Amino acid sequence: MTRHESQEGERPSRTHLSAAGLRIRGWTAGMIRRLLGEPDLRRANPYVRTAAQTRLYSIERVEAAERSAEFRAVAAVTARRSATVRDAALRRRREVLARIAAEPIDVPVLAPERLAALAIEHRDRQDGTPGSLDRWKVDYLRHRLARHDDLLDELSGRTGRATAERLLRHRLYAAIAQAYPELAQECEHRSREGSSG
Repeated sequence: MTRHESQEGERPSRTHLSAAGLRIRGWTAGMIRRLLGEPDLRRANPYVRTAAQTRLYSIERVEAAERSAEFRAVAAVTARRSATVRDAALRRRREVLARIAAEPIDVPVLAPERLAALAIEHRDRQDGTPGSLDRWKVDYLRHRLARHDDLLDELSGRTGRATAERLLRHRLYAAIAQAYPELAQECEHRSREGSSG
């Protein structure tokens, strides 16, 4: 029997934690550097041989650090900072969603023949996208409303971008369907198609 096995055949007890294991316990990279310093062990990465070695920290040392006043103080500051960042991101997201919901969408109203001609021209410039005339008309009108996409730039790479895109897409297709009731089915299809993507 090895020292990691128990007499009852239980799983061996863990003696060390990786940085990922510490993050689960609420540690940040800065906290690890400040409170633990160098790792107790380094092992080859079990998943990617060419990756940097996995840093392992003794559970005893981790638990001792977690009982310290310094850990509690650093953890409290980190939690406050995280909450501030999270609140700012949520506030930004709400502001952008409110702007998207309030932004007027003025769909150009064109005679049917004119819309068809412009839609075909637009399709031809797009290398002949396959589809129906209704699809090309909706594509053209959506292109004419592309300036609204600028609202999404404020959320580039941030939480809430997918929600903002869905809201904007829904509003744009709804506005096109309202201006051109004969395109409502295509708009509904395109809105659903975007939601599933």
